[in-house]
Amino acid sequence: MQVLGIETSCDETAAAVVEKAVDLAGIETGEILSNIIYSQTSEHEVFGGVVPEIAARSHLQKLDGIINKALAEANTNFANIDAIAVTAGPGLIGGLLTGLMTAKAISASTGIPFYAINHLEGHALTARLTDNIKFPYLLLLVSGGHSQFVEVKDVNEYKRLATTIDDALGEAFDKTAKLLSLDYPGGPSVEKAALAGDPKRFDFPRPLPARTETNFSFSGLKTAVRLAANKCAPLTQTDIADICASFQEAIIDVLKNRTHKMFDLFESANTQKDKHLVIAGGVAANKQIRSALESLCQERGWKLIAPPMNLCTDNAAMIAWAGLERLGKFEPSNMSASPRSRWPLDEVSVGVIGSGKRGAKA
Repeated sequence: MQVLGIETSCDETAAAVVEKAVDLAGIETGEILSNIIYSQTSEHEVFGGVVPEIAARSHLQKLDGIINKALAEANTNFANIDAIAVTAGPGLIGGLLTGLMTAKAISASTGIPFYAINHLEGHALTARLTDNIKFPYLLLLVSGGHSQFVEVKDVNEYKRLATTIDDALGEAFDKTAKLLSLDYPGGPSVEKAALAGDPKRFDFPRPLPARTETNFSFSGLKTAVRLAANKCAPLTQTDIADICASFQEAIIDVLKNRTHKMFDLFESANTQKDKHLVIAGGVAANKQIRSALESLCQERGWKLIAPPMNLCTDNAAMIAWAGLERLGKFEPSNMSASPRSRWPLDEVSVGVIGSGKRGAKA
């Protein structure tokens, strides 16, 4: 089975073809036949962040060509495509509309069914494409808009265990980079600067260390970074490197603290021998964070699954795979499917700012 994936939720215009087959042992395997990504970074970097209207216009200009290129690279055509999977949320409405309407148009003209996919589900299921792991597993989703621990029980079965009560981790990285006048995108710039810095120079706070709850909070850490930068002004390259290293060290300590608690919580509800922690989202590309979580997993008898770097950031291969996971198990979407700017994986848990909902009453 082949699925065409379309991703336009933010500032990457992407299309991919992913194939699922059954090997001689009866095990389902996935193969990425193409994964085309057009990054709009150069169009947004002058503004220090994504401009929604510019992103939407760029998607309109590029998407048709990206889809054709994905089909050509996969050496396939619409006659061989079993379904179309398209990101319908969460994300910027203009971009989501572009991708969703394109998928609907292809579906209407070819008769190929389409699936409106939750972008977060794409991240959640990527490890099953790359490592063929079984349910259930623990997911740490860290990106510009989300910082969550989720128990992934099955396709469409997700239980949020913890989230951020204010800012997402990726946002904290981006705001720190902007404060220090580092290049956009901020996460990789902070990580690069931290390599030359002293992580012990600044004693930044580790938010909520003594509380029994497992949620994250990063707003206080951002404030501490701003105060340190103001105190050191004018900043030297050494100051910037030390602030980045100390900031990243604080983030790693917080993640290790929360992950320990999540291991205990997961183990109390699941008794399987093989236990997997999957880290996904843009921040999952940070090598220092990966290394710290790898060591923690080894200490606790867990296995860390971190997708390849190109599958951590926004891409259409993960969307296509989510479509393949749904194909044959769930009904396709219909023409009334609408884009959603907010779309939590777990829609049952009480809303918390940062969980994918607008607030506690959303």
